Amino acid sequence: MRIGVRAHDFGKLPAEELAGRIAAKGLSCVQLALSKAIEGLNLHPGDLNSGLAFHIAQAFHRHGLQIAVLGCYVNPIHPDPETRRVLLGFFKEHLRFARDFGCGLVALETGSLNADYSFHPDNHGEQALELSLASIASLVEEAEKWGVIVGIEGVATHVVSTPARMRRVLDTIGSSHLQVVFDPVNLLSTHNYRNQDAIIQQAFDLYGDRIVVLHAKDFIVKDTEFRAVRTGQGCFNHELLLGLLRKRKPHINLLLEEVGENTVADCIQFLHKVDSRTGSAEE
Repeated sequence: MRIGVRAHDFGKLPAEELAGRIAAKGLSCVQLALSKAIEGLNLHPGDLNSGLAFHIAQAFHRHGLQIAVLGCYVNPIHPDPETRRVLLGFFKEHLRFARDFGCGLVALETGSLNADYSFHPDNHGEQALELSLASIASLVEEAEKWGVIVGIEGVATHVVSTPARMRRVLDTIGSSHLQVVFDPVNLLSTHNYRNQDAIIQQAFDLYGDRIVVLHAKDFIVKDTEFRAVRTGQGCFNHELLLGLLRKRKPHINLLLEEVGENTVADCIQFLHKVDSRTGSAEE
């Protein structure tokens, strides 16, 4: 298990300084959302180029950090067709230059019918799914040209909201250039969190072979409100998840969310402790 973070959770800084701060915490990898993480960047369509990518990649590599994921979380079913076209084009630029970052994976979520990605009641319907499939297919076609991967992430309030729906998308697209960024907490809500074990297991049963990166956090439910919190501070069944990873994906990149410089060490310690218990139980 290789533990990392979303780079922007450590602030928006020059690439060298940001990489140094992350590496100083003993981390191995990052998810890099360029405009969120790198000071001085506010990328627009057409701005990405191989020189910029190499410059940023070198800063992270000098500190021994793998850029495991490029985050480009555009809304692939934005309600305005022209805006959607521009957003998908921007994602395709990330695919074209991903290799210059030393990275083969660009990630996004599967969309909402609301422009701001907030929940829309029709997100779970067939029309929204068809829109998402069309956009994802377009991105995967581009990924195939460049030998890179589109990573999609399921979220309970978005179009791909369940493990079964994720399996349907994977089967419909039918390309190995489409893989899964698995965030189990994002599949949970006030309605289903008591069934978390079954949902986690179902995800591994249906598409464990397609999970390439893990997002890690925790959750609490208070006064009917579901809220994400940092790893080790909530009700998530880490023993089950880490046990499955130990069997199926022992060297996967695990990217912590909801953390910062002052809290990441506690999360790492917690994960190692749980992983140690899991390993002992299996021996």
